[in-house]
Amino acid sequence: MKYVSEFRNETLSRGLIARIRTSSRTSSRLMEFCGGHTNTIFRYGIRQLLPGTVNMVSGPGCPVCVTAPSDLDRAIAAAGIPDVILTTFGDMMRVPGSYTSLQEEKAAGADVRVVYSPVDALTTAMENPDKSVIFLGIGFETTAPTVAASILEAEEKGIDNYFVLSLHKICPPVIRALLDSGEIVLNGLVCPGHVSAVTGSGIWEFIASEYGIPCVVTGFEPPDVLRAISMLVAQIERGEAKVENAYSRGVRSDGNPLALDMMERVFREDDAEWRGIGAVKNSGLVFRKAFERFDAEKVFEIPSKPPLERKGCLCGEILRGVKMPGDCPLFGRACTPASPVGPCMVSSEGTCSAYYRYGESDAG
Repeated sequence: MKYVSEFRNETLSRGLIARIRTSSRTSSRLMEFCGGHTNTIFRYGIRQLLPGTVNMVSGPGCPVCVTAPSDLDRAIAAAGIPDVILTTFGDMMRVPGSYTSLQEEKAAGADVRVVYSPVDALTTAMENPDKSVIFLGIGFETTAPTVAASILEAEEKGIDNYFVLSLHKICPPVIRALLDSGEIVLNGLVCPGHVSAVTGSGIWEFIASEYGIPCVVTGFEPPDVLRAISMLVAQIERGEAKVENAYSRGVRSDGNPLALDMMERVFREDDAEWRGIGAVKNSGLVFRKAFERFDAEKVFEIPSKPPLERKGCLCGEILRGVKMPGDCPLFGRACTPASPVGPCMVSSEGTCSAYYRYGESDAG
């Protein structure tokens, strides 16, 4: 437990909580963007430890949850193409599409396989040369470099039956879209540590400089999150707005140059659709022309039907931070982890899942 226990230090946590409770502001509304932070906050009861002056709201930091219904439907349809093996992360299996899910398609005979990384998907392609293997590429800047690396390896080894359906998203544009919408007022942002480990902390500077909102990048242990909240409260009290790094053990200002280079070589930015938010300019990653032979979208004729929204599901509003899970009439009733209606209840990083698992059923 060395190094892990050091970041679950009770004395340190109590000191940070005491510091946060000295806030004299009437109210501060802070958003944690990342689903990993949401889980930490609920798992360790951080919301209950905060003073009434500090309110946390969850943002659209769950890549499974923000996958648009139309994109999800295409992924499910791709599983039905003859002689195709669809590989995917496990969280996507149970997400309900407009008409069915990957899990239901697998049960009906489609060859859908759960993998732990794009490397596993590439290995599947090498082991099944008579099949076309499609990897369902979802995730933010955290996972996109690993997918890019698998494409570069496939090119180097001459593997011609490996393809990716790229549904990757990048984070800064959607935060800008949320702030520009005027739907939600924020006083501070807890920035995602894993994303920032790739991109660097500098990508959040626009939030502080253009919107006057303090930002702190942090890790995922309870003291990490508490430290970020403490630093945000301190900035708010002083009337400051800057980007601070509370995760220096994992994040540098310039990020990971190797990961960024691989992502840049394979992908380019393009508009992307986000569940509950709509089209966001330059918030997605698509293949550069030199690598389009690996693009499942270009290679296969993927059938499509008009997407259908699940009636009564407030997942979109919850992702935007304008509603809480308890506001949804389906939460804990028609929609549970055993029988989910929306992706926010399916994914381990989903806000509804966190509320349900850790007993938070209230609306606020």
